[in-house]
Amino acid sequence: MELRHLQVFVAVARVGTVTGAANALDLAPASVSEQVRRLEDGLGVLLFDRTPRGMRLTPPGNALYERAQGLLDHADEVRRAVTGQRRHVTLGALEMLAATRLPAVVRRLAARHPDLDVDVRTLNRGELLAAVAGGELDAALLLDAGPRIGTLGFHTPADLDFLDVGEVALRLVAAPGADARTLLVSPQGCSIRMAADRMFAAEVPRRELSSIWTAREWIRQGLGRSLLPDFAVDADLAAGVLVPVSPAQDEARDGADAPLTLALRLVWLPDRETALRDVLYAMSA
Repeated sequence: MELRHLQVFVAVARVGTVTGAANALDLAPASVSEQVRRLEDGLGVLLFDRTPRGMRLTPPGNALYERAQGLLDHADEVRRAVTGQRRHVTLGALEMLAATRLPAVVRRLAARHPDLDVDVRTLNRGELLAAVAGGELDAALLLDAGPRIGTLGFHTPADLDFLDVGEVALRLVAAPGADARTLLVSPQGCSIRMAADRMFAAEVPRRELSSIWTAREWIRQGLGRSLLPDFAVDADLAAGVLVPVSPAQDEARDGADAPLTLALRLVWLPDRETALRDVLYAMSA
């Protein structure tokens, strides 16, 4: 087995198609197919079933996949030891979390592991999950609620492990004395929006804005109320610029189990846990 063949194999197994793996690896699809074929010829087994819907792992393919990432991680560790290269981790995060929560994690990692370089990419949640599932990100930080990934109401493209590394409290706020009948919300798919939609009945008037930061500015100017994360509004609450408000009884969504606290959740592929141990420790500290 050659390492480059293993890298291609892992990419195809994660994405499920030759074309998707080729895009992730910046290779031609024909090159990906050839490297998979050479790996199968070298091992003397069929690693994938080729189907109209993509590449599905065979039992031997599953056996290899369970061990392949460990082999690649070990090879990378050996390469660093021999060449003196620095370790490298790529984390993804929602932009608001990258701005407010990741700096402390990066500082802890720098203090404990000065040989570790951390790259940060800001993406929306769908892009984060796809990038983790496809191996483009080592791990991603997002907001969720409940005992499983996606309990808040979104789909995950792969089986992922997770660690809840903190909490984000949600606060319903408005400007003092403002007409707070209109609920200002972030776009569909945003975790904060999902929480707001679970709290309020569909009949409650909403105005959709581009982000939670825009919603905060609008409510500062008395144009409604909004359910926002603590890190966006606590300073304004302390200064009296905003005040907490309560929804009316007839505004609650029937049968809603609306979370007032979201989990700050780090997600990763199960086969990456060993390589991410330092990051997980710094996240949870």
